Amino acid sequence: MWRCALPPLLRYPTVDELGTRAAALVARRPRDARLRRIGTSRAGTPLWLLSVGHGTRQALVVAGPHANEPVGGATALRLAERVLADPRLTDGADATWNLLLCLDPDGLRRNEGWLPGPYTLGHYFRNFFRPGFLEQPEWLPDGAAAATLPETRALLRLQDELKPFFQCSLHGVDVGGGFVELTRDLPGLARRLAHTAARLGIPRELGPYDTLYWPSLGPAVYRIPPPRRGDRAAAITEAAVESTWFHPQRHGTVTAVIEAPMWGVAAVEDGSPPADPDEALRTVSATLRHDTRLLELILARIRPHLAGSPDAARLLAPVDDYLLVCPGLADAWDPDTRDPGRPLPPLHTAHLAALGISGRRLALRTAGLLHQLVRGAGRDPAGVLPDLDRLIDEWCADYHDCGARWIPVARQVEYQSRVVLATFELAAAHAREETRSGERGWSSETAVPMPLE
Repeated sequence: MWRCALPPLLRYPTVDELGTRAAALVARRPRDARLRRIGTSRAGTPLWLLSVGHGTRQALVVAGPHANEPVGGATALRLAERVLADPRLTDGADATWNLLLCLDPDGLRRNEGWLPGPYTLGHYFRNFFRPGFLEQPEWLPDGAAAATLPETRALLRLQDELKPFFQCSLHGVDVGGGFVELTRDLPGLARRLAHTAARLGIPRELGPYDTLYWPSLGPAVYRIPPPRRGDRAAAITEAAVESTWFHPQRHGTVTAVIEAPMWGVAAVEDGSPPADPDEALRTVSATLRHDTRLLELILARIRPHLAGSPDAARLLAPVDDYLLVCPGLADAWDPDTRDPGRPLPPLHTAHLAALGISGRRLALRTAGLLHQLVRGAGRDPAGVLPDLDRLIDEWCADYHDCGARWIPVARQVEYQSRVVLATFELAAAHAREETRSGERGWSSETAVPMPLE
């Protein structure tokens, strides 16, 4: 059996390393692996597709759709190695694996300040980057026909070319646990996910913020529902926009979104009933409102000094997005202010832990982006860096207090790879059953929710 000669990944790969390692794989197995450019990013970076196998049934794996979630690129390389080593995954399944190494390479480059480590929360958030919602390439706010980002258009073309029976989007959770979102049920996945998570010591997130109102298909497995139309703020907070996840639905594609955590928190898999959920929600909402006010005041001090800063617009877009949605989220969670016509579902301890983590995540991301704005300007005339450093340190300490622990990169990759393979096998079996029965069960609609996380 062929063994990959590439060294194992003990840290996250950069954009350039993804391409280099993929090319090395192809050089060793040119008959079985191909590398081609399927598009170009806004900054001129190639979008590389690594294909393995020669089967008639296409599987598509999309890594790096969110710039701050680098585990997917490492997982794509690991999957290529495994598929090359196991012909049951190609010849035996009549499948070709198509691995898009990074959908947002420009965004990933902006995270290279923390990719090599040290892997501490403070270092991560001070160097974190994620573009504004309108610049995230899986999102189709105006539908596929009106997509403007070259990365998005390249993915849409690829989906229509391949017509995959299975698509997997690789995502990461900075703090929390692992979970899977599906465009349709794959019975048996929850059991296999539980087994993999237990073997590798990865907490499963039993009540993610993303899926608060979504149907559960089993512990840590959720069904993506159709979107509800609304204004932009509502679309962001309710994760209700069109996406590339459902674009290939017309071809019979089942899509899985697989989330792997960087820092795990055991409380997100605590299914016990909370003692006083309303009081816990009031605390989470009050904390988010308080943090938002602090950050708004700091931003007001910074803005007058940003004229001429080359990076200001790119960094301000996500800052403004986060500050836009935070008050609405706080009101939606608070039992004293939320819309009585849209009650929260029954909550267990895991839900409350996830909501607390999510609120603090929004504040930390905003503080980290503001920190980069000031550093990028080369001066701090408003004197905000000491305040931002204090807030980042305090809020990261809160994560440590709730039990956040670093999960080594190799284990994140192993977890995500195993979940992808389990999902692939179930989707392949489901596709065979559909072929025998002649029942597709797919509509022609192309609407899908897109998660904030």
